[in-house]
Amino acid sequence: MKILVLGSRGQLGRCLNDQLLNTDHEVFYTSRDQINIADFEATKNKIINISPDVIINASAYTAVDKAEEDQEIADLINHLAVANIANICNDLACWLIHISTDYVFDGEANKPYREDDGTNPQGAYGGSKHNGELAIQSSGCKHLIIRTAWVFSEYGNNFFKTMLRLGDVRDELSIVGDQIGCPTYAQDIAKAIAAILPSLKLRKSTSGLYHYCGDQPCTWYDFAQVIFEEAKKLGLKVPSFIHSIETSAYPTLAARPAYSVLDCTQIINDFNVSASDWREGIRQASKRLQTQT
Repeated sequence: MKILVLGSRGQLGRCLNDQLLNTDHEVFYTSRDQINIADFEATKNKIINISPDVIINASAYTAVDKAEEDQEIADLINHLAVANIANICNDLACWLIHISTDYVFDGEANKPYREDDGTNPQGAYGGSKHNGELAIQSSGCKHLIIRTAWVFSEYGNNFFKTMLRLGDVRDELSIVGDQIGCPTYAQDIAKAIAAILPSLKLRKSTSGLYHYCGDQPCTWYDFAQVIFEEAKKLGLKVPSFIHSIETSAYPTLAARPAYSVLDCTQIINDFNVSASDWREGIRQASKRLQTQT
């Protein structure tokens, strides 16, 4: 299959490069410098020139707090540009695999969110991503929308790397302990996508919305604890004291979902993939980071 990856320099884009490296697919990796999705006409011309069988959209505006002040830009990248890509996919009759987020929910549930649960984004970022989903669904293109959460890896900027950086310079940290979610290793998302691709080639799939995330819920405090446990095993400096604090003690511009656990049953059943083992992901990401330095 001919595959186009948009957002190749982001953490998921780089993980897709790792996971698709030794496959038979012909993969085109494009960064914002090569295809700027905010330029609709240029994006259309370049995609038509490549004429892919599948587009994987790993590009997004992900600065959750900044989105509150930059709502037009967030909407442009996460909604309007996505609508343009979906329309191009429809014209070319190619598949679109698009990555969305747990932020489309309000976080007030007390059981894992299913794909058919009602959405209610609480901020500009979540709203823009939700509008992107709706644009894809209304475009008529063949698509898979994959909502994920708390993504981390050895690449880019994320909570895992922030904890290692802060742990190296601080002896005491305060981490939010009343928000619950599922950390997701980006390499596992890439593996899941790679596992899904054959069913698209064989035309055994229909368009749909799926959840994919870590296998066990935890708080940010719990997440940090496991990160530092693994870091310590590798001889890295870690804080002596980690305090669990309430969300109210760490105000942010954008509201964070108090509960954003996603139910991954549907994607596991339909494509025979495994939920992300985020503890193993931390171990793998830690080792990969060491080899990079």
